[in-house]
Amino acid sequence: MSKFVEAMDTYKSAYTTIGLSDLDEALLEKVAKGLGPSIYNKDSSTVSCADQTEKDRVKANFLIKKMGLEDGANLDAAVNATCEAMGSANRSKHRAIFYYHLVKQLGLEEKYA
Repeated sequence: MSKFVEAMDTYKSAYTTIGLSDLDEALLEKVAKGLGPSIYNKDSSTVSCADQTEKDRVKANFLIKKMGLEDGANLDAAVNATCEAMGSANRSKHRAIFYYHLVKQLGLEEKYA
């Protein structure tokens, strides 16, 4: 089994475990592929919601730079809502799931069409 398939299996299992529903596996796969090799590195494959610098990095590099959104309070709110949705007790917030949730929450699915 390839590393990517293993990662996808991990994401699908984690998605269900944290209580989220309506997983669009094709979209999750596109988001994960867009992250490139970072999904295989233990540190870069997760998002720390306890670290404001990390949340700012998600907003700047993913939402603004990659997704082309304008900076604003709505982006901070979306990142914080995703942190809440994934649970404060969940210390392994997989970056692919985190970004997938942001894409769904902000209605950016067409960017991955």
